[in-house]
Amino acid sequence: MTASSIFKLLLLGAIWGSSFLFMRAATPEFGVYALVEVRTVLATLFLAPFVLLRNQWRDVLTHWHHIAIIGVVNTAIPFCLFNYSSLHLEAGYNSILNATAPMFGALIAFVWLSDRLSRSAILGLFIGFFGVTQLSWAKVSEGDVSFLPIATALMATCCYGIAASYMKRYMSGIKPLAIAAGSQLFASIVLLPLAVLTWPSTSPSLDAWWQAITLAIACTGIAYILYFDLIANVGPARAITVAYLVPLFGVIWGAVFLSERLSMPVYLGGLCILLGVALTNGLVRQRRNT
Repeated sequence: MTASSIFKLLLLGAIWGSSFLFMRAATPEFGVYALVEVRTVLATLFLAPFVLLRNQWRDVLTHWHHIAIIGVVNTAIPFCLFNYSSLHLEAGYNSILNATAPMFGALIAFVWLSDRLSRSAILGLFIGFFGVTQLSWAKVSEGDVSFLPIATALMATCCYGIAASYMKRYMSGIKPLAIAAGSQLFASIVLLPLAVLTWPSTSPSLDAWWQAITLAIACTGIAYILYFDLIANVGPARAITVAYLVPLFGVIWGAVFLSERLSMPVYLGGLCILLGVALTNGLVRQRRNT
């Protein structure tokens, strides 16, 4: 990878890692659904000019039914689930759970698309889900949170895995930027009634609005552009390694800005998850063979 690509990968990891910080801070004031609505509407407005400039809006109109499904499964549902879990879990903890998405992706692709799982991938799934168990037990045993917010975060990453297989099966010819912008648009349409019904009676503070805007523009709009640029330049196998950087930055931002301190069992569980993801996606095997 070039220095430019490495910088973009680090920047993307830092941006996506910070999204859990902003969700943790803004969700209590906006509520679960209203925050996602603001995020998806602003992200749509930000991405739309890029889609128009690259003449990809026709893809949105032609394949709207597939993009709408991705908008629900890859954006609306997981964003709401992570917003809920952020009310109860630290930003760093949520970012570690987010790293399970590639494992769910591999498992769902095996069941749905009959993708082959190597022995190292199967071992990686066992190690990764052992890490999830360790992580969950460590948090629940602290006594200040139930398993429900942990389960909702894992359901969110499972949705990402379902969406990845769906896109691989039905959307291989659709332009990525059209999927990104269109999915935000349809997610905002689907969530609009819930956002209106649950809009906070007290207007969110200026800080909360800035956090919501940053979630939309930086953590969604700019992040998607960086991610698809990386896929185009270094390939999806290397671009997906951002999954290892997101927990690192999530823990760092949580410690610096929210004074979060996670227990040692949580860190050990997180390391098991990252090792499991590395094995599941063939990163360890690839490194050994190069």
